[in-house]
Amino acid sequence: MDANIATPAALIGDPTRAAMLQALQDGRAQPASALAWAAGVTAQAASNHLAKLVDGGLLAVERQGRHRYYRLASADVAHAIEALSVLAAPIRALDKPRSSKARALRDARCCYGHLAGRLGVKVCDALIAHDLLRPTADKLYEVTPEGRVWFEDLGVSVDSLRSTRGVARQCLDWTERRHHLAGPLGVKLLAALTARGWLTLETRGRAVRLTPDGAQALRSLLGVSLDDEACVAA
Repeated sequence: MDANIATPAALIGDPTRAAMLQALQDGRAQPASALAWAAGVTAQAASNHLAKLVDGGLLAVERQGRHRYYRLASADVAHAIEALSVLAAPIRALDKPRSSKARALRDARCCYGHLAGRLGVKVCDALIAHDLLRPTADKLYEVTPEGRVWFEDLGVSVDSLRSTRGVARQCLDWTERRHHLAGPLGVKLLAALTARGWLTLETRGRAVRLTPDGAQALRSLLGVSLDDEACVAA
């Protein structure tokens, strides 16, 4: 018997619920008030939509005191949202984003805990060019011996990572239409770059900012340089 894809498709297909799901793509949990703001609806309307997403298995909810915090139920949900973003018709404004928010999201953003956007693709390309990662079958990456040393120097132990789906995965970037690094290794890489102060995550939204120290470090380590200064935080 085939899986009934109509149920999750119907849940995602509503514009309000789609906006909420996309707001949670960075992997962080958010209260209903933040998701109502992201979707541009009232608190009551947000509550109704969130209940449907939880019942449908797309969101998980946890209580902390009197508050409820919502997050994507699993990485599979995040991958489904990202895949639908790739399937969607390219947004014309992405060629030359007109708003500062659109430019920030295209430059660098958090995709369920790993680095995406123009910067994410550039870093992934550089890791491959330096033979630290090698694309393999099933949309995975192999970490080379040199790559294990490189990540270890950054504070990431590749050998300690475990995943039945592969520790280093190829994720098709929805704005760049090219792959960036996902999976446990991608998550650890973003965490390491953030811990060193090379990247900063916005408190509201998915945008990631590259700091001046980070720009210098990535240029030195990987030869990654941005063709403009849009990604670099002041």
